[in-house]
Amino acid sequence: MVVSTASDRPLRVAVIGSGPAGVYAADLLSRSDAVAEGEVDVSIDIYDRYPAPFGLIRYGVAPDHPRIKGIVTSLHKIMESEKIRFFGNVEYGTDVQLEDLRAHYDAVIFATGAVYDASLHIPGIDLEGSYGAADFVAWYDGHPDVSREWPLEAREVAVLGNGNVALDVARVLSKHAEDMLVTEIPNNVYEGLKKSPVTDVHIFGRRGPAQMKFTPLELRELAKSRDVDIVLYDEDFEFDEASEAAIESNNQIKAMVKTLNKWREEQRENPGTASRRLHLHFMQSPAEVVGDADGRVAAIRMQRNELDGAGGIRPTTEIQEYPVQAVYRAIGYFGSELPDVGFDARRGVITNVEGRVVDEVENTVPGLYATGWIKRGPVGLIGSTKSDALETITHVLEDRDFTAERPEVGQVEDLLHERGVEFTTWSGWRSLDEHEQSLGAELQDAQGNPRKRVKVVPREDMVHISRKR
Repeated sequence: MVVSTASDRPLRVAVIGSGPAGVYAADLLSRSDAVAEGEVDVSIDIYDRYPAPFGLIRYGVAPDHPRIKGIVTSLHKIMESEKIRFFGNVEYGTDVQLEDLRAHYDAVIFATGAVYDASLHIPGIDLEGSYGAADFVAWYDGHPDVSREWPLEAREVAVLGNGNVALDVARVLSKHAEDMLVTEIPNNVYEGLKKSPVTDVHIFGRRGPAQMKFTPLELRELAKSRDVDIVLYDEDFEFDEASEAAIESNNQIKAMVKTLNKWREEQRENPGTASRRLHLHFMQSPAEVVGDADGRVAAIRMQRNELDGAGGIRPTTEIQEYPVQAVYRAIGYFGSELPDVGFDARRGVITNVEGRVVDEVENTVPGLYATGWIKRGPVGLIGSTKSDALETITHVLEDRDFTAERPEVGQVEDLLHERGVEFTTWSGWRSLDEHEQSLGAELQDAQGNPRKRVKVVPREDMVHISRKR
């Protein structure tokens, strides 16, 4: 085996996950002061279980968010760096093990995110017609490993949660399918949404309007849906002293409450005549999902809350039942355990201290790091992953050790070839990217304009297109 000496080889780093967290970590490392000043050179390989890069942006953001999707442009530029390579369709723990990565890299950074739905323990939550939001998001985003079909049979739907994912899910459910043709939704998603009989979507939040977890942009987006009325309820708009203080001290909350109050005024003047309605409820917690004789969702019982005067809530004895035929829980995401890496099952994160992976007694595990949601939990917006990645990368550079020898760069590809892994590359992504854009150019949206892109969904098709020479 030909190896480099400790004095002349670059710092070799593997990043597991090509979503924003992983790509930002690679970018910060490749542009660090230590690299710029010639103290160290770096060689970074980003691995992803999916054939295409960008993780959350491709498979976790609603397709009708062009501004958020625009983050792909900046991620794309980062991935063009000569210091970064992409290996898609490679599963950590199956195609490559931790011992393989340790043999080829000085450091391994896990950026696998949080892709599963947090649990909700109430009676009836497992009835037919009760879903996790993450599964629905994966379907409408064309995830390669989920069913091509989704049972959109409900007229009335409950969405549980007061964050941006809840708004995304509710907006997609209530929107007319033809209005989604300006996005990159796959054809099977369009066909599914077109058949939906939905008339009413209810979003339920446990807290009041001053404690919303939305962002102003996401909230205002609701009003842009054609033929969808927003319905608000006056009894939800009681503010205690802590709520008033939150409104005055936080510009985002102030802007959102102002938006809601404006909608309430418009609602009084014009009750609306749209064929679909999107109801925003506050101060209600799910108590029970009610089933029919066939074991399907028939209603949801919500318990009324009241403000406690200190910024929190407390339950009341009031219960209200809403007829719904489907329930989507959007109460948060949860990370999944990775082979050979410590995991905090309570928080759903890799056990770590400031991004350094630790063992069960909090001893640092040399060479292993975490960043993004798998490091800190599913909190914060996409942009916050940059500061998070900086902390992790700072420790990688502090800990760098050239005492061990590592194989040359090309031997990683040899290993994957030997194991028969049909991995995809950055040039393969370019081919898939061009192919998806060409599919869009062949079709039209509701206004007769060419579509910008249509996603390829089946994994085998993605791999085939990416690996064509």
